[in-house]
Amino acid sequence: MTTSPPRPRSKGKPAARQIPPVTATDSSGPAAIVAVKRLFAAETGSYFLLLGTTVFLVVFGLIMVLSSSAVESFTASGSFFNGFVRQSLFAAIGVPLMLIAARLPAFFWKKWAGRLMVIAIGLQLLVFVPHIGVEVNGNRNWINIAGFTAQPSELVKVALVLWLAKSLADIQDRLGDWRALAKLLIPAGIATALDLLGGDVGTAIIFIAIVFAALFFAGVNLRLLALPLLALALAGASLALGSGSRASRIAATVSGCQTDTDHFGMCWQTVHGWWALASGGVFGVGLGNSKLKWSWLPEAANDFIFAIIGEELGLIGAILVLVLLLVLATTFLRIIHARRQTDVFARVAVSAVLVWIIGQAFVNIAVVLGLLPVLGVPLPLISSGGSALVTTLLGIGIVLSFARHARDVTSVPSTGGRQA
Repeated sequence: MTTSPPRPRSKGKPAARQIPPVTATDSSGPAAIVAVKRLFAAETGSYFLLLGTTVFLVVFGLIMVLSSSAVESFTASGSFFNGFVRQSLFAAIGVPLMLIAARLPAFFWKKWAGRLMVIAIGLQLLVFVPHIGVEVNGNRNWINIAGFTAQPSELVKVALVLWLAKSLADIQDRLGDWRALAKLLIPAGIATALDLLGGDVGTAIIFIAIVFAALFFAGVNLRLLALPLLALALAGASLALGSGSRASRIAATVSGCQTDTDHFGMCWQTVHGWWALASGGVFGVGLGNSKLKWSWLPEAANDFIFAIIGEELGLIGAILVLVLLLVLATTFLRIIHARRQTDVFARVAVSAVLVWIIGQAFVNIAVVLGLLPVLGVPLPLISSGGSALVTTLLGIGIVLSFARHARDVTSVPSTGGRQA
């Protein structure tokens, strides 16, 4: 049998190595590697930094909810763990929801922006329906359906982000036209008005912050925002002065809660928050050793959980929270200004989520420090509250989606056609 002589080697450029295609039936080897790479592909480290910081804050929040809610849980149900278990269940829903949202492309969020806005406002209207709407601490902003309690205004935040981002992206060539802007702001105005009718001024402030953040980062001229800002300031002043309790709360905060009447009245919560922070010192009294959570500080696991953090973990624990919030803010900004992130929809959405979460966090901390009157705004990712936790994680999942898919679109190598 004769054998063919070996082929001579080419002196030119060696032939490109042929990589066999990976089929769907391959469950190991190259297929598994490609699947893992695609699962964790992100434009920069911003994706992992945002994901890691968020998960850390959620875990930290669960620990602090366990500590701050133990006494109230035992008083109400005979178990120290009821509040912690409930919050853990919502975290078990929210974290997978965040990861699912991170896998969805931008066109999905554009498609659902309008529908989600309609659903959110529809749910918000239910708070005024007898036997469905529930009043908590004087605010009618909860619904109870078949034993399940939720706060529709938290879903409105997500809907506002997506609706404003999509609408502003659609009218980029008409940002100077007040008629075009007014049309897209109608749903935002309805949502804010419904929230104010329910008495929840704190959440209405966050709505307004989301709207102005979206307008600013979309490129709307600041001069066009001057008149609406003035109108909102006048409306806010009339709203505050029109309510005796709000006016008294504002007056007590401005005066610094100096009188005994303030201490035992409007400033009770604020003053006990100060005592909690002061008693913590630098290193804190130790995790679980708070004294103010023993029914002295109202909403210790919710609006005033930052005070318990300062008491139990001291100045170091409080600074840790501030640093983590700063990391979140920096990561959001990195995603906004990423080299390939030029999509208006993504830029506006990420900016609105940034102002929503970080702005709400600093409003909460300002309330605890006595710089603002008590508004009933929770500390994102840390405070007890299922609706707030799930929707905040959903909002972060949307941002993670933009961080992931920014690279997916631009990093695919060209096959000889037009270069990206």
